Amino acid sequence: MKKHSAEWIRGSDESQRCEELARYIIASGATVRAAAEKFGMSKSTVHKEITERLKRVNGGLYADAREILEKNKAERHLRGGEATNRRYERLREP
Repeated sequence: MKKHSAEWIRGSDESQRCEELARYIIASGATVRAAAEKFGMSKSTVHKEITERLKRVNGGLYADAREILEKNKAERHLRGGEATNRRYERLREP
């Protein structure tokens, strides 16, 4: 199976799966939602893989991934505001 495909991720063992998710999040700065879409998982599964399983499997990788997730969480209100502004801009256009 191709690496990064949903089938590969679901079929891999727990440590491989959570480490692969973490590497993707760290390399791309992806949100939980973006990682879930990329790997064909739910947001809940991605969050659990990072916050619970990865912490047990690879503490160093966990710290790096957690830093990205915290940054994304702190910025989410900004992204939400931008999306709202874009929506209303489209409504105002003639």
